[in-house]
Amino acid sequence: MKIIFLDRDGVINKYPGDRDYVKSWKEFCFLPQTKSALKRLCDNGFKLLVISNQAGVAKGIYSQEALDLITENMLRDLKASGVTIAGVHYCTHRDEDNCFCRKPKTGLIEKAIEALGKKKTDIEFSDSYFIGDTLRDVEAGRGAGLKTILVFSGKEKPQNKQGWDISPDYTAGDLNEAVDIVLNAR
Repeated sequence: MKIIFLDRDGVINKYPGDRDYVKSWKEFCFLPQTKSALKRLCDNGFKLLVISNQAGVAKGIYSQEALDLITENMLRDLKASGVTIAGVHYCTHRDEDNCFCRKPKTGLIEKAIEALGKKKTDIEFSDSYFIGDTLRDVEAGRGAGLKTILVFSGKEKPQNKQGWDISPDYTAGDLNEAVDIVLNAR
């Protein structure tokens, strides 16, 4: 099974800015070409899983219900564009909670694979990727044995490269370019 693990904010939708959160559906805005990029992955046999830290819930900035509504609306809009997301998994904890699921730890990835009824041995790691906009995403992907693509449509910027303590396998301007990398690597 070929899987693409995707961060949400900064990859699928507009990054809200450092120390800010997408708190409601009204604040959620798909990035350009996201739906068509995700459809290309679906059309090429990839399972898509969203893996995202959403500490705003634990911090009391928005509710679990608000997060659920954002997710429902996102999935509905993607489905209308022919995109199937096989699962959405959030860590709603803060860093200081030291949970197993908060990226850069790999707990959410493991939970997502388990929720599909699969084992790690069922995954084609040579054709599976983690696409994210932060070095935490890169670290989580690497820790799980995935290829990693860092996109510059969110938090991380190319000019910060000298300070990186971990390097992704690939970089891309946005999700559409990341999908080009995935599909051209086959």
